[in-house]
Amino acid sequence: MTPVTIAVEGPTDTAVARRVLRHAGLSTGLIYAAGGKSKLDQKLPGYNNAARNAPWLVLRDMDQDAPCAPTLVERLLPAPARYMRLRIAVHQGESWLLADAERIAAFLHVQIDAIPLSPDALVNAKQTLVNLARTSRSRDIRSALVPPEGSTASVGRQYTSVITEFVQEHWRPGVAARRSESLARCINALQTL
Repeated sequence: MTPVTIAVEGPTDTAVARRVLRHAGLSTGLIYAAGGKSKLDQKLPGYNNAARNAPWLVLRDMDQDAPCAPTLVERLLPAPARYMRLRIAVHQGESWLLADAERIAAFLHVQIDAIPLSPDALVNAKQTLVNLARTSRSRDIRSALVPPEGSTASVGRQYTSVITEFVQEHWRPGVAARRSESLARCINALQTL
């Protein structure tokens, strides 16, 4: 199988996409981190053109851009190419990480019952993850993921590297897919390549 080219919003999404591909038994090809969803959306026609001949995974957060993922996909890419897999994380990629409740609770050093039962229902899963880190028993986790007092940042300075470590070394997409319908659909779509 030809390696799958990845296009994502940013660096955390890159780790998620690579891990999901590996779980689906696929290898990763080139990676394009667009630097935000608006830039990713602008490049979609070109990516779709390339997907006529080779497999692509484009991973994007839904955020509040549509009432549901299928509506957003239809708006962004009404005629996907044969090998294009445009997948939408509902509402954000962090919801997929929270869906592996056992591992994320252990990694964050929080009680498992603090992890939301329906992560796809969270409007701001990233903020939920940061708020969980605020309650962590680990000073290192708090320092890495929570923005400093008085900061206008939404996440801590080491957010990307720490979340990437979690994704690469601890996160189980197959387990998480049981609690995240959008992740389950992503895995199923990739398995059709």
